[in-house]
Amino acid sequence: MATPTPGGTGQTNLGMAPNVAGLLCYVPCCIGLIFSVVAAIVEKKSRFVRFHAFQSLLLHGALIALWFAIMVLQVGLGVVGLGPLALLVQLLAFVVGVALLAMTVFMMIKANGGEEFELPTIGPMARQWV
Repeated sequence: MATPTPGGTGQTNLGMAPNVAGLLCYVPCCIGLIFSVVAAIVEKKSRFVRFHAFQSLLLHGALIALWFAIMVLQVGLGVVGLGPLALLVQLLAFVVGVALLAMTVFMMIKANGGEEFELPTIGPMARQWV
């Protein structure tokens, strides 16, 4: 669900173009997470940037919870003596990680294009918080 942003031009409280600020919210690693926190707190002018900041925060939160669940599952399988199955879970974690990297690149492209693309579950939640 992509919605073009009518107010996609101009400056933000962060001193940058809204599409660049939206893009920075999805940068992988800790950069996107930190920038999203700053944008969610500081940004008051641009609903576009706030939407991407909140959606990115929800996405990062889901990724951290998923990572934690996979680690607990691997340790549990290792303790029980199912090491080979734990290796399969590690392979699954790798595949999910690559897919999530592709999704963040996709979201960076959409944000840079000035679109408010809603992710299926967390997009409507982010829209409510804007």
